[in-house]
Amino acid sequence: MSSPYPPDRQLVLQRFQQIWGYTEFRYPQDEVIQCLLEHRDALIVMPTGGGKSICFQLPALLNQGLTIVVSPLVALMENQVQELRQRQLPAALLHSELTSPQKRQTLWALEHQKLRLLYLSPETLLSPTVWQRLCQPQLQINALILDEAHCLVQWGDTFRPAYRRLGTVRPALLQHKPAGTKMAIAAFTATADPQAQQIIQHVLQLQQPQTILQSPYRPNLHLAVNIAWTSRGRRQQLLRYLQARPNQAGLVYVRTRRDGEALADWLTQQGYATVAYHAGLATNERRAIETAWLNGTMLFVVCTSAFGMGVNHSSVRWVVHFHVPLLLSEYVQEIGRAGRDNNPSEALSLVSEPTGWLDPQDKHRQQFFLKQDHKHRQLAQQIMKQIPGKGEFSVVTRQFKEADVALSLLHSTGQLEWVDPFHYVIHRSIVPHTKLQSKATQTMTQYLTTKQCRWQFMLSAFGFLKAAEALGVGCGHCDRCLSQNR
Repeated sequence: MSSPYPPDRQLVLQRFQQIWGYTEFRYPQDEVIQCLLEHRDALIVMPTGGGKSICFQLPALLNQGLTIVVSPLVALMENQVQELRQRQLPAALLHSELTSPQKRQTLWALEHQKLRLLYLSPETLLSPTVWQRLCQPQLQINALILDEAHCLVQWGDTFRPAYRRLGTVRPALLQHKPAGTKMAIAAFTATADPQAQQIIQHVLQLQQPQTILQSPYRPNLHLAVNIAWTSRGRRQQLLRYLQARPNQAGLVYVRTRRDGEALADWLTQQGYATVAYHAGLATNERRAIETAWLNGTMLFVVCTSAFGMGVNHSSVRWVVHFHVPLLLSEYVQEIGRAGRDNNPSEALSLVSEPTGWLDPQDKHRQQFFLKQDHKHRQLAQQIMKQIPGKGEFSVVTRQFKEADVALSLLHSTGQLEWVDPFHYVIHRSIVPHTKLQSKATQTMTQYLTTKQCRWQFMLSAFGFLKAAEALGVGCGHCDRCLSQNR
């Protein structure tokens, strides 16, 4: 039988088979790989478990030169690089937790063009040590990949302000490269509604990107929301849920480290072998927890959003949100850890009753988030009045506390422009436009309280209207559909 691929693509498929052992690409891997091989920009929205990493790893290995992968979490970088190194592939990572010898070894490999893939956080990418080496004219850089690009939208304004400076990385690097050099930018995520897609394209300055959007709908994933009338009742519901699933792998999501540790201690007292996983743990502690979970000696982990991205466990049967996230995009990311083997799986959310009289913790958490956001925006406007209209990032951040967050927020409201990753210009005459964080949290609340099919609500919220319509009267397997069918 003749191959459906032209000769050049047959070579791509052959290399794919040699490295990963698969005989065919999964849609839309082939299209994305070809796009990056042609040095074109891309915005890719693919469901969790859809094989996103292969889409940028394979072109990086086929091309001469370096591909930079900007990743939000150390755990995510380490898991991907470990898998690549096990296949004897030239990949490395840089982050603050590495030892000095490890950093020196990677920087040497970078300088001597021994790498095809280099994983970095936004902050490490923009650090002087790394930036100086990336600017070397002889260092060929093929692509800048933003993995888990939804983090730019969710975290870029306040929690990780370096994300807002990434749009000027390409033009700044190209100034140091030979004329005619092409450098693609591609953003990958499992969740981006139409507004988030616009923010990603705008911040990264994508140029006529190829856009591939896949619906997050998972027919094997059953969604449910239960009201917890009291704090004690929430724990008892979780306990009953776990007792009914004695040998199944799962995840329990909370929103803070303190909540995670308190819940893990309580579950340990109930006889369960579990621990709290969060970004505050040392690398060896995180690796030990991930290994125990992956090999089945620990069936479930109590975790914050730091857990899951890049941890590939195909047979997770359930995800419980002991505390729901504030944004629907975070929720979709986290429930996407379940059922990656396409077998029936469950996602349960425990929420306070709507008034919050008996259990106000969900309402307090949302109010705290909005209050902090408002506080940051007020601070940004105050700092704008005090700093020069043109300036250098390092100088301003030394002079003013939280200036990095303020500059990021001013950029998000259209009042600031990044000339390059390290210099800004303020446009004081521009009236700030605000990001509607309260509207985003309202969407999550509406999902939790909706009377319609939960999958249809979610698909509509993310702009997949045809996919929502295709479900007809509903998915038939969420709690809303099942209650209507009784």
